[in-house]
Amino acid sequence: MTIADIKKTAEQKMARSVESFKSELQKIRTGRAHPGILDQVHVEYYGSHVPISQVANVTLLDARTISVQPWEKGMGAKIEKAIRESDLGLNPASQGDLLRVPMPALTEERRKDLTKVVRHAAEDAKIAIRNLRRDANDHAKRLTKDKEITEDDERRSLDELQRLTDRTIGEVDRLTSAKEAEILAV
Repeated sequence: MTIADIKKTAEQKMARSVESFKSELQKIRTGRAHPGILDQVHVEYYGSHVPISQVANVTLLDARTISVQPWEKGMGAKIEKAIRESDLGLNPASQGDLLRVPMPALTEERRKDLTKVVRHAAEDAKIAIRNLRRDANDHAKRLTKDKEITEDDERRSLDELQRLTDRTIGEVDRLTSAKEAEILAV
């Protein structure tokens, strides 16, 4: 493995960490409805737990309401129970086969709690990125120890990895501040 391989691998893994963080942010609601909010809710279906999107059609009725249309008759009650028991704070209303999931307005206290959740997710992403930097640095140091690269090359690669890490953490910070502004906007 060369220095270029180490950098490329670290860059790809850091990009995946940022993408994972973005998908985590999408799950945190901001008062507007979006179908992806129910992705983390699982329902019992023939003995196994599956996401709601695999047993029902999840769409938007309007900016504050999600509709869930089960594909099988008996699934409506199970889906409704799963949504109620999730930690999303949602209260679905059944209309025959169709479930309407209204998004309640966010209180000031709930908004502050959500910003704490965002910051915690951001810190987890930063920790993952720093761990990737540490692993890449260890690889470079091992190459120096095995006399495959010079100490100058090692120092240069460590500096480049640090710049990559700073850039990636800056991206996480930017996403975090944007999401916090979105949550706190009334």
